[in-house]
Amino acid sequence: MTSPQPAETRTQGRSAQTATLAEIAREAGVSAPTVSKVLNGRADVAPGTRSRVEELLRVHGYRRRRAEATRSPLIDLVFHELESAWAMEVIRGVENVARDAGLSVVLSESAGRLTPGRTWADQVAARRPHGVILVLSGLDESGRALLTSRSIPFVVMDPAGDPGTDVPSIGATNWQGGLAATRHLVELGHTRIGAISGPSRMMCSRARIDGYRAALETAGLPVDPALIVTGDFHHDAGYRQGLALLRREDRPTAVFAGNDLQALGLYEAARELGLRIPEDLSVVGFDDLPVARWVGPPLTTVRQPLTEMAEAAARLVLDLGKGADAPAATRVELATSLVVRSSTAAPAGA
Repeated sequence: MTSPQPAETRTQGRSAQTATLAEIAREAGVSAPTVSKVLNGRADVAPGTRSRVEELLRVHGYRRRRAEATRSPLIDLVFHELESAWAMEVIRGVENVARDAGLSVVLSESAGRLTPGRTWADQVAARRPHGVILVLSGLDESGRALLTSRSIPFVVMDPAGDPGTDVPSIGATNWQGGLAATRHLVELGHTRIGAISGPSRMMCSRARIDGYRAALETAGLPVDPALIVTGDFHHDAGYRQGLALLRREDRPTAVFAGNDLQALGLYEAARELGLRIPEDLSVVGFDDLPVARWVGPPLTTVRQPLTEMAEAAARLVLDLGKGADAPAATRVELATSLVVRSSTAAPAGA
């Protein structure tokens, strides 16, 4: 029989309690090897039994001792969507750190969901990687408890929502970026400035639009709700919403596109309507993907240091796995910066 393994001490009220696998097994009405199977992500456990054991592990605050947690030479990198140049910049950053550490990277996609499913969590538990990095995603309570009980550290990069004060995260100064993009257009003399946001459920999208609003208000310009449209950070949304904005009789003379992919869709919409960039329309993106330098005209954009953010997330998750040498700062925002190219100019007649 597998010998019971001690859990870390947990504090409840003013008393400290410990739980062993044998005690958890007894409480769940199963054998200690069955509890061990659940801990190791084995598939040969009935769903009802697995749920009961997982709940007891969570209640008892069970956490496998780090010395006993044999790890695979892997980092799990999880995207909510994996289909753009944006994702390639993130992969490059994580690969840079993983390579130096002698690790490989496993890619997963949550098919647009902001929280990976239970099947993914079980697979990660079975792989026992050095750490997990979730991009524009998060973990629900059960997922967090599962990884914590296995001593698998995790970091959220560019969190979609508020990850919570106890969740390590790496982000960027999205509000400041939206402010800088819009302020640049205001300083060129534009007074009717549109915006194509990303999904409202994403914190980074809301922060960029908040920065856009702040720049207009600071300049004494009205914030016209009709000039703010919602996209999804993809090219097609930039095209569709760009057409909607540019077909208005009182169309904007400049648009903050929310990200580079939407800016490229806006380029297409402007060409279709016979508008020249920047003579008839100024455009600012966000991200500074490599393609921003190649399009005609080259795109003015806000640089989000995606590769550096991914490197920071990978270093953080590896540091968290070291236990005693855990970093003091686990919530970090890297600076964004405006990159002025040829897609912006003073409005016609200014």
